Amino acid sequence: MKNIGENIRLYREQAKLTTNELAIKLRVGSATIEKYESGQQVPDVQTVLKISTVLDIPASELLESVTPTNNQGIDYELEQLIQEVGIKRSKLILRKAKEFTDEDILNVMQLLYEKKYKTE
Repeated sequence: MKNIGENIRLYREQAKLTTNELAIKLRVGSATIEKYESGQQVPDVQTVLKISTVLDIPASELLESVTPTNNQGIDYELEQLIQEVGIKRSKLILRKAKEFTDEDILNVMQLLYEKKYKTE
């Protein structure tokens, strides 16, 4: 299964950038880029947006993953998530998600993360 780190490496190489060059453009250390690409660390939403801008690709491309599908063509991970969340809630979320851009969704995810994990 592809993850965001593999996607960062793939698009960085397609852009003919070294990890150091990408790090300079993002104003982070090259070790940070290496951690992203190896899967040791996951970039936050703002960093994903910066990486997508530097590499000139949609953020959704970085977040895309390849997962197996069942015989009806439904992504296996998606099917599992629908079962966990419930069909009614999944439909509600997906109907609303159609109205948002990729950037809107990333911002909402950041807000949810902050609400759940950050205490004031």
